[in-house]
Amino acid sequence: MQTVRDTDFRFKGQKGFYRGKVRDVYNINDEYLMMVVSDRISAFDVVLTKGIPYKGQVLNQIAAGFLDATSDIVPNWKIATPDPNVTFGHMCKPYPVEMIVRAYLTGSSWRLYKSGKREICGIPLPEGMKEHQKFEKPIITPTTKAGQGAHDEDISADEIISKGLVSEEEYRLLEKYTMEVFIRGSEIAAGRGLILVDTKYEFGNKDGQIYLIDEINTPDSSRYFYADGYQELFDKGLPQKQLSKEFVREWLMERNFQGQAGQQVPDMPEGFVQQVSDRYIELFEKITGTRFVKADISRVNERIEGNIKAFLESFL
Repeated sequence: MQTVRDTDFRFKGQKGFYRGKVRDVYNINDEYLMMVVSDRISAFDVVLTKGIPYKGQVLNQIAAGFLDATSDIVPNWKIATPDPNVTFGHMCKPYPVEMIVRAYLTGSSWRLYKSGKREICGIPLPEGMKEHQKFEKPIITPTTKAGQGAHDEDISADEIISKGLVSEEEYRLLEKYTMEVFIRGSEIAAGRGLILVDTKYEFGNKDGQIYLIDEINTPDSSRYFYADGYQELFDKGLPQKQLSKEFVREWLMERNFQGQAGQQVPDMPEGFVQQVSDRYIELFEKITGTRFVKADISRVNERIEGNIKAFLESFL
C-alpha cells in the first residue's frame, strides 16, 4: 500500500509552499490554502520513520465533519474538500498560541502532576488527584506555537496578554470559542459512546474576523476515552481504553524515546504500523457513526494532484 509521505505539486495560482509535521500546505494567490493531510505521523514534535496507511484521510474527513458541525459557533477556514486527503480554505493570519483544553488529568498534564507540580499555565490544581480523573470543569492550558524542530511551551493567559501575543479582547474571545467548540465536540463524542478528554484548537484572523483554523477533534490533536468502562477502570486505577496517539507515545517511551536531543527514533515494524492504521480507522467509525470508505491509494499522489487541479480550474 502506498502512503502520502511527501508532496511536491505545482498548482494554478500557487504562491508558496510549507511542509509541516503532518500537513503540506499550498498558498493559492495569497488568499487561500490548499492543505494536503499526509500519512506522516509525529510524536514529541518529531516525525516518525514510516507513514500510516489512510491516516491522512481519517484526519481530514474527521476534521471536515467537526468544522461543519461547529460553524454556527465560530467561522472556520474550510471552503471545500476536493479530495479525501485535502481541505481548501481561507488563508488567515494565525494567532501565535495554541488553545489546549483539558477535561481530565491525563497524558502530559498527569506527568506534570505526578512530578509534583500543582499548577498548569497559571491554573492551580487540587491535591490528591489521580490519573485520568475528571476536572471539576474543563481548563484551558495554552501553549506557544514553536517553530520547526522546537517544542511548544506552556504559557498562562496573563503572559499571553502581557507579552502582547494576543490582545486581551481577542484572547477572551479565543477562550470563549475554545470552550464552546469543545463542549459541542464533547456532546457529539458522548452520543457515540466516547469521552473527548482533551484537544487543541488553533485560530487565525482574516479581515478582522476570528476564524477556527487547521484540524479539530482528530486523534492527532485530541484524546478520546471509551465512556463504557471509564468509571470502573478509574476506580481500579487501571489504564483507560482510549483512541488517540497516546499509545504511540507510550510505545516510543517504552523504547526510551521522548524527542530529547541525542535520542534515536525507533523504527516502527510493519505490524505496529498496521495497528496504528487500524486504530485511526476505528476512531473514525466511532466518532462519525459511519463506515470508513478507503480511498484508492494505488497511485495516491497522482489522485490527490488530479483532484486538486480539477477543483482549482473550476474555482479560480
